[in-house]
Amino acid sequence: MSLNTFGHLFRVTTWGESHGPAIGCTVDGCPPGVRLSEADIQPWLDRRKPGTSKFTTQRQEADEVRILSGVFEGQTTGTPIQLMIENTDQRSKDYGDIAQSFRPGHADITYYQKYGLRDHRGGGRSSARETASRVAAGGVARQVLAMLVPGLKITGYMVQMGAMEIDRSRFDAGEIERNPFWCPDAQAATDWASYLDELRLSHNSVGAVIEVVAEGVPAGLGAPLYGKLDSDLASAMMSINAVKGVEIGEGMAAAALTGVENADEIRMGPDGPEFLSNHAGGILGGISTGQPVVCRFAVKPTSSILTPRRTITRAGDQVDLITKGRHDPCVGIRAVPVGEAMMACVLLDHLLLDRGQTGGARGRIG
Repeated sequence: MSLNTFGHLFRVTTWGESHGPAIGCTVDGCPPGVRLSEADIQPWLDRRKPGTSKFTTQRQEADEVRILSGVFEGQTTGTPIQLMIENTDQRSKDYGDIAQSFRPGHADITYYQKYGLRDHRGGGRSSARETASRVAAGGVARQVLAMLVPGLKITGYMVQMGAMEIDRSRFDAGEIERNPFWCPDAQAATDWASYLDELRLSHNSVGAVIEVVAEGVPAGLGAPLYGKLDSDLASAMMSINAVKGVEIGEGMAAAALTGVENADEIRMGPDGPEFLSNHAGGILGGISTGQPVVCRFAVKPTSSILTPRRTITRAGDQVDLITKGRHDPCVGIRAVPVGEAMMACVLLDHLLLDRGQTGGARGRIG
């Protein structure tokens, strides 16, 4: 049984392990005639790659992508696109001590309980290294979206680290690219740097909340009940390593609102319907409204820390374990470009589904 593929028409299958020779993905369902080269994909991978600051793992990977198939004379052919990223800085010896022990908070124990074996070198398929393949696929999706929906823009950023949230009154989109946390609040980024320094030196880690917003999304993407845009979006984000919660729009906070507060009122504008608020996060009944699609996901603290944790071995012996190696003190930092990539893949998938079912036809209002 293979469960390494996501998507309906735009389908992505990822492959490879953290400490194997390479990782990559096969992208199937990409329309033909889209301009695509490694140079179109590489900038997105550069944003995710490790070792870019002292706040991320110091594993040094170039994450250079190679297109092995599906592109001819600079254009997609409509056939499967094979993307490969070589692993060049594995240090498998760092994981020798955990070959027989299960790291608390990791998938080690569940992989063993399910399969009867596991790749202890960095976690194998459970490693966040797998997300580089998703970002590469997202780069392909962005190229197609740029052709089909030129005004569509996807932006991810961190809104919370541990218990510390950004101040939305200080939100500055221009600040996102200017600090190592993809944070739109300059003061929060400064505070987070001090906080994460302390955690890193004390051999600890912390979680985070990432927000991803897609602007310029056409109305009408998604389908009622079992083909909802938000259910596929939630599934895509939840599939990212270390993610433990996903919400759309107001999300869990909607439970504290009244109907008067929560309903997004509508007026007729010069170019069609205009919503006066966006508590729904751009999706109603599983179908996009034309407003920005807003999704947030929570990433748990990195489980690999140098502080001893109680666990057991495969033989059932009780031990205290320190996880060596190079790890992110806040894995949420590098989850930002991954969230953007998953948003791109889901939106393109639903755009193609919509074109196939309705041909892009829309109900006339006004």
